[in-house]
Amino acid sequence: MPGRARPLPRAFYRRETTHVARELLNKVLRMPDGRAGRIVEVEAYCAGVDPAAHTYRGQTARNATMFGEPGHMYVYFTYGMHWCANAVAWHGVPGAGVLIRALEPLRGLPAMYEARGGVSERLLCSGPARLTQALGITGAQDGADLVRGDGPRILDDGTPPPLHPVSTPRVGIRVGTDRLWRWYVPANPHVSAARVQSVQE
Repeated sequence: MPGRARPLPRAFYRRETTHVARELLNKVLRMPDGRAGRIVEVEAYCAGVDPAAHTYRGQTARNATMFGEPGHMYVYFTYGMHWCANAVAWHGVPGAGVLIRALEPLRGLPAMYEARGGVSERLLCSGPARLTQALGITGAQDGADLVRGDGPRILDDGTPPPLHPVSTPRVGIRVGTDRLWRWYVPANPHVSAARVQSVQE
């Protein structure tokens, strides 16, 4: 990592969710055991106005973390087999977040390879379920404070977000498909495969 990495402050997450999402690009997600990767792909899910958001119909036991303080990790189980990790943000009302879709592996690669069964480096963290498997993220991390504490953190190591991230519709949803709320770092090989209808900002 280029410089000394510092946790993002709470105020970073207390902003309009699409801004938070774009500015999470090139930040570093680090686990307590040292496994770490640079965030290269994200999606925004905005409370109140977004039918694709888990919180669109209100608070439940499953999505309760999304209604809490910004800057916490929301982890959910999907398709009966995969975990997905989000950073809770703010969209004027509670219930917004940013799905972390892909990482560029930085540290702890031996542990990532072991967790992922010996796949290539490009595929270690290329997709939301792959990255949680590689980093060992499960429901146990739901509600973890990304700003303080001894759990997962999102860090700023001095690498700026891309000036012109690529934006596309979000992946794997059936509603809210008109919103270009998925962003990724241009030309990064660790971005997941779905790159259709892309627009460079």
